[in-house]
Amino acid sequence: MQVVDLTEEHRDLFAVCLEDWSDEAKEAGPRRACWVDRFLDKGLRAKLAVDDDGQVAGMIQYLPIEESWVDGEGLYMILCIWVHGHKQGRGNRQGRGMGRALLEAAEADARALGAKGMAAWGLALPVWMKASWFRKHGYKKADRQGVATLLWKPFASDARAPNWFDKRSELPEPEPGKVNVTVFSAGWCMAANLGAERTRSAAGEFGDRVAYREIDTSDRSAVARWGRTDDIFIDDKQVRTGPPPSHEKIRSLVSRRVRKL
Repeated sequence: MQVVDLTEEHRDLFAVCLEDWSDEAKEAGPRRACWVDRFLDKGLRAKLAVDDDGQVAGMIQYLPIEESWVDGEGLYMILCIWVHGHKQGRGNRQGRGMGRALLEAAEADARALGAKGMAAWGLALPVWMKASWFRKHGYKKADRQGVATLLWKPFASDARAPNWFDKRSELPEPEPGKVNVTVFSAGWCMAANLGAERTRSAAGEFGDRVAYREIDTSDRSAVARWGRTDDIFIDDKQVRTGPPPSHEKIRSLVSRRVRKL
């Protein structure tokens, strides 16, 4: 197994999070590819794990924390680390040390770039991006929001711990007489993009009875303004997005509100 830099050869594969076989990747649309195009110019870095058979089976992406949804400075922020675990496509490649190798390569790269430390986020739930996995690799808690923990590993004595932006309860001003559907979309996460695309499509089926608004939270100032990155609201009710809701579920939720107009 080798860890290599992202090049043009694998850019399309990276843009679909190694799931080029997936119908859901197609359904999520070009949001992530557009985000990659923009953020490569803003310092986005990526490493890929290539298995002995030449298959790209793992990836890590990270960028200057000043370009992320986290409040901090002088650090690099890990957006996600992913080793292919599906039966489809290239098959399950987890449990072979790829994640550790990717993390070590990213940390070495960040140090070489002059970073004062590395930050990451993790979940308390035993699913994807587990906080406990990062703790095993020397990361410590910096902040917490619900089941999400912000972790970091300082490289320098004067490094400052990062923080989450405060989550706000307010939403954009609603349009009276309509169901208001609001999507906060950062663009970097394919699963979140899938939910956003399904919501946009479902809301569009109700014509002018629904006011659809989408807020681009890839812009750091928008995250500071709203305290959110990838969320979906139907009127003032937040929709659960893990795993991404189906088109049918979103349509049903909107339909219930429309019938009450």
